[in-house]
Amino acid sequence: MPVVVVGAGAAGLVAAIFARRAGRPVVVCEKTPDGGRKILISGGGRCNILPAAIEPERFVTASPAHLVRRVLRSWPLDQQRAFFERDVGTPLVFEAETRKWFPASHRARDVRDGLVTLARRAGVEFRFGCELLDVTAMPAGWRVTTSLGTIAAERVILATGGLSVPSTGSDGAGLRVAANLGHTVHEAYPALTPLVAEPPIHASLSGISIDVRLRARDQSRRMETRGGFLFTHRGYSGPAVLDISHVAVRSRLAGGDRASLRVQWCDHDQHGWHDILANATGPIVNVVARHVPERLADAMLTRAGIPIGRTGSELRRTERAALVEHLTAYPLPWTGDEGYKKAEVTGGGVALTDVNVSTLESRVSPGLYLCGEMLDAFGPIGGFNFAWAWATGRLAGLAAGSLGP
Repeated sequence: MPVVVVGAGAAGLVAAIFARRAGRPVVVCEKTPDGGRKILISGGGRCNILPAAIEPERFVTASPAHLVRRVLRSWPLDQQRAFFERDVGTPLVFEAETRKWFPASHRARDVRDGLVTLARRAGVEFRFGCELLDVTAMPAGWRVTTSLGTIAAERVILATGGLSVPSTGSDGAGLRVAANLGHTVHEAYPALTPLVAEPPIHASLSGISIDVRLRARDQSRRMETRGGFLFTHRGYSGPAVLDISHVAVRSRLAGGDRASLRVQWCDHDQHGWHDILANATGPIVNVVARHVPERLADAMLTRAGIPIGRTGSELRRTERAALVEHLTAYPLPWTGDEGYKKAEVTGGGVALTDVNVSTLESRVSPGLYLCGEMLDAFGPIGGFNFAWAWATGRLAGLAAGSLGP
């Protein structure tokens, strides 16, 4: 009987390759017609394969953090790069500005197609357009029920992803199967997703992109990020917003007080801005616009209640204090988020304590392996979640394909 891999995304494709290399026949069941849909849209179609460095402390999980570290350290970054360049045949280039590794072709399709081709050459059988219906433990092995029929499997690797970007085929089927089999599944939620404000009070700033310091705080979490911030017609996006969005999302889902978000619009802190404004001459809006985009400078003065024509000599002490507060700790108004439709990943998932992190075999259902976005861990923007997918896929594939017990 084969090892059946359910899902041909990033984790599933790597799992299939390593399971086949370990010696077992492998069948991949994939809901979409071609697989790897998230790979194709990643990095704006360029595929940010890997980050500059693996940083386990930046991952979010409700499971013990040391389990995330163990998984990520199982496949060092240099070995992952070698796999793509040597085995997949995809030369990589490092982009210093974004601190990410991309395929030299800057084509995400080359990554997806390279993984599928490598799997086929190894002897992996693909069944596309094959939707998962159920996974059942049998006296000897497993029964995988799909829209194309039933498959008897010796072992099963669930790599179906979560709920993010449903247009790529993510429907939470694997999480439902895992829950039905008795696994602890931490509540799923959209993560790395844009935030919205209703009404969109900053719609006039749409299109402005700026590097910021962003802080989020709710009753139980506090987080800070630095990076790109983008005003949209509906709210806010960009790496800094996406990285911190889970704090806002979880506070919304919990009910009660919403998380507070505060923005520092440039490198100048309170002391820096006080010095700049205390010595300012001419219109204050022009002084501020030397450090932030002009439209944003106008908006901050307006929000602080300062007339646009106010000059440095006319600026009152109370006005200066209000403006400094808006420039260094602006309370960003938000009311919701874009949800799974635009979420990069799914937060929550199968508790890491329910798997052996050396093999990713289920402690609840031996012979079942779980990997990728199904597991309760996600990292920030920048290739971290691909690193998690590649590492977990490899661990599950090696173990499931092993000839040992």
